[in-house]
Amino acid sequence: MHGALLAVARRRRMSAPYNLPTVPDSAIAFDDRGLVPCIAQDWRTGEVLTLAYMNAEALERTRATGEVHYWSRSRNELWHKGATSGNVQKLRALRVDCDGDALLALVEPAGPACHTGERTCFFTGDLIPGAPYETLPALERTIEQRAAAADTDASYTAKLLADPKLAGEKVEEEAEEVVRAVREETDERVASEAADVIYHLAVLLRSRGLSLADAERVLDERSR
Repeated sequence: MHGALLAVARRRRMSAPYNLPTVPDSAIAFDDRGLVPCIAQDWRTGEVLTLAYMNAEALERTRATGEVHYWSRSRNELWHKGATSGNVQKLRALRVDCDGDALLALVEPAGPACHTGERTCFFTGDLIPGAPYETLPALERTIEQRAAAADTDASYTAKLLADPKLAGEKVEEEAEEVVRAVREETDERVASEAADVIYHLAVLLRSRGLSLADAERVLDERSR
């Protein structure tokens, strides 16, 4: 029951309406077809999800509903992302580039961005090694998978999730080890111990229905 309530609270945080200042139409340089490219980026993780196009109507519907609308060039019609699949993209912020000829939509995706079922449309090409900013979102998705499977015999992560007290003790233990490594060991050992702290902290936060992004938002508020 406690886990269900946390999940509900988390969905409510994600479904906050779009009420941020909008980009004025005068700042946008639509092309001769009345279109402007729009990059969708995950607001929480920074991952690039897709590249699509908007016209003035798609932009207006995006602002009005708080869910991203595009213009489908192949079908020549307005396209409410996720209207059929349920994989909507809730708008958190809309930005325009320095020349006004491209938009950046920061979104909270309800599911995969790609029609193939992949999380992002950019899933082919040079994927290994991953970019540094991709590492923590991938870790948190793995933690979510272990939480869903709940196999405490086969998964160390699931065991920690089932025992928040143990997870907390591991965070304390690993924090002490990284401090000792900074004092006595090589840079490689410091990085390794720091990775252990981050992993165990991510698991501990997940046991409360939180993520590293919740801590990042606090840091953002403190920087203002």
